[in-house]
Amino acid sequence: MWIISFWVFPLVAGCMWIATLVAMLGAWAADGKPHYTTMSHGQTIPYISHIGAEGIKPLFIAGSAVTVVFMDLSLLAERWLRHSGQLLKNKGRFDKACAIGSIVFSVTGALGLILLSIFDAKRHQHQHYGFLVMFIVSYVICAILVCLEYIWIGRYYRQARILLISFAVKGVFVVGEIGVAIGFGVCMGAKTKNRKNVAAVLEWVAALIFAFFVFSFVIDLLPSVRTKKRVPQGEKYTRPTDGPVPAESLRSLVKKCGDLIHSHLKFPFKSALALKDILS
Repeated sequence: MWIISFWVFPLVAGCMWIATLVAMLGAWAADGKPHYTTMSHGQTIPYISHIGAEGIKPLFIAGSAVTVVFMDLSLLAERWLRHSGQLLKNKGRFDKACAIGSIVFSVTGALGLILLSIFDAKRHQHQHYGFLVMFIVSYVICAILVCLEYIWIGRYYRQARILLISFAVKGVFVVGEIGVAIGFGVCMGAKTKNRKNVAAVLEWVAALIFAFFVFSFVIDLLPSVRTKKRVPQGEKYTRPTDGPVPAESLRSLVKKCGDLIHSHLKFPFKSALALKDILS
């Protein structure tokens, strides 16, 4: 049944995260776009943490908790589906280690998000930003490990193109999130109000990119669905191709993925400028 399949986990997580962000931004706008005490002088666009430290804090905590719980369930479901053969099975210790590592870092990232929502920037500033770093770094490492796992499995199952698509999507997340995080850190450390506003917009963009990453697991879990007209991915590809992909073919595959990722690099920064104009 499509409705009760495991692909619902990342869908719920992504929708909850988007809904939380929209509710927080809407609450700020409904209050007349106030200037919070945690905002810098002259800053007109709040950080997510500024809004989350005010009266809407319970919603921020609840939304963050539901998001990361279903995100972790998505990774656990994928691991179980690969182990049971409903998705393409892991082919060695390396990709299994990457799979387990991605789950571990997903859990640490989940703890980071929940704790940063509890220890808000208004009352626990140092702890808040520490947990923010923990959240971002953990999920970036999680995404990198998932990419490595898919590359390794894809060497043996070249006919499963969906692995390439999922790898590219998560690669865009890694590059985009790192780029936005660097821009956020640089602008946040500046003293001018315009830089502070840009930093705030970049934080909102980073949050949206995270939702993009969460939704990408729908692509990974959908092939496990069994219907009257199709069988799960693990049963469809019962045998791997003859041996791993040769080195030259693997380099060509990685180059194609790199070109696809590079073509999307400007997206976060274009989005940041557009969002800044809307919020100002």
